Amino acid sequence: MNQLLSRYLTEKKQLIDDMLPTYIQRLSAPDILKEAMSYSLKAGGKRIRPILLFATLNAFNKSEKIGLDVAIALEMIHTYSLIHDDLPSMDDDDLRRGIPTNHKVFGEAIAVLAGDGLLTYCFEVMANCEDLPANIKIELISKLAKAAGPAGMVGGQVADLLGENKNLDVSELEYIHEHKTGKLLSFPIEAGAIIAGASLEQLNSLRQYAKHLGLAFQIKDDILDVEGTEEQIGKPVGSDTDNHKSTYPKLLTLAGAKEKCEEHLNEAKQYLSKANINSELLLEITNYIVNRDH
Repeated sequence: MNQLLSRYLTEKKQLIDDMLPTYIQRLSAPDILKEAMSYSLKAGGKRIRPILLFATLNAFNKSEKIGLDVAIALEMIHTYSLIHDDLPSMDDDDLRRGIPTNHKVFGEAIAVLAGDGLLTYCFEVMANCEDLPANIKIELISKLAKAAGPAGMVGGQVADLLGENKNLDVSELEYIHEHKTGKLLSFPIEAGAIIAGASLEQLNSLRQYAKHLGLAFQIKDDILDVEGTEEQIGKPVGSDTDNHKSTYPKLLTLAGAKEKCEEHLNEAKQYLSKANINSELLLEITNYIVNRDH
């Protein structure tokens, strides 16, 4: 990773880390609920989704400030999904980002409600955004709800649960990843383009770029679940195998998964070049996402 990209990722991550608590502080809600919501928000993570939104705005030479509320809302909805994903009824994980999962600290009931709080509050944040016109806010709220809901992440999570203890084929696994992870990873790119006033041709190219980037991202996650360390990825290595889930390395072998990841990376780069934008930063982030070690 070059120094410019490293500095950009660090600065934008710090911005999100600094701003998230201020949004929770504004809430009129029971202290334990705010504490549980903040706990998972402050657990860290790469903040890739907000950073992709900022980088897309940057590619259109637009101020990142106009996308801050949307970026914050997106990180809230992503964090809610992680809280619920870790629950005993789901993946039953003890660690997330290297610390005890929300339900291990606050109990299952508060963890569920903390996730519910983040899910609903994110839309309030977007609706109250003063930097965007009403028509853009409505479009983005609709698209985020679809990306996170039954036709997106929630539907992908259901398919993932139903696929446990089954031998899925690659197309079935791709459906799970495209919906469970990919839709919410694609949203910030499309949202940034919409906020920036992209043309229809640019939007179509960036949607395809985001789709392939999302698949490459998830394949890399599957690879790290085999090759990574608990210290690097912040959760037990091999947890997908332990949960009897189909993964790309399991279906294609580790070498085959790496090849498939590279295929999606190249597809993403091709569509990004077609968007005719200042894509240097997005290209650097794309390479980072696929070459990361955590």
